[in-house]
Amino acid sequence: MEGVGPVDSDEIVKGYEYENDQYVLLDQQEIDDIKLEPKKTLELVQFVGACEIPPLYFNRPYYVVPSDELAMDAYRVVQDALRQAEKIGLGQLAMRGREYLVAIKPCGDGLLLETLHYADEIRKADPLFSGISGQTADKELLQVATALIDRKTASFDAGAFKDRYTEALHELIERKRGSGKAKKVSAASRRTSSEGGNVVDLMATLKQSLEKTKSPARSRRKNSGRSGQGGARVA
Repeated sequence: MEGVGPVDSDEIVKGYEYENDQYVLLDQQEIDDIKLEPKKTLELVQFVGACEIPPLYFNRPYYVVPSDELAMDAYRVVQDALRQAEKIGLGQLAMRGREYLVAIKPCGDGLLLETLHYADEIRKADPLFSGISGQTADKELLQVATALIDRKTASFDAGAFKDRYTEALHELIERKRGSGKAKKVSAASRRTSSEGGNVVDLMATLKQSLEKTKSPARSRRKNSGRSGQGGARVA
């Protein structure tokens, strides 16, 4: 049957659908040319309230640690300052060829970096919820539901939940290994050239960055009539 069967790699192309069934074809070299080089600095351009960002925007978390003992003091300053101010730092970071919107916030005894979705990546909820009635719930049913919630309320403990699929998969693998009939292969581990290239040192230029950053009051006096946004570069 035409169109069914193996596809040669030379026949695979990349494209962007700008209209229904209408595509702009892109060469891999064109894509590679616009990829951003990873940087070891992160410019925090804005600070927002710790609870101001909707959870829907958070994507993937990363622990942030000081690169060495010399960076430890600056690391603690950033952590304590954010905690005391109850703020989250926002910036953009180039990783893996693209630019990510990221948030820096205190986490336990350290700092956490979380990548965020851009606004155009979030699907609007209004069209989905527009058909839901605005009437209140039945009182009796609401009482039953509330009582059930109260009965099952407890402190959060992620360890109380198990990934049953993963457990079953591990059991399957162990059974196949033990049977002696499973096909086994080995592959030499390879170290990619980019390994370690995305390590971000947030502390190296903290003092220099803070000295260059103008306070809002000074900025308004010096630039009366003009608007702008200052940035604190934390490297």
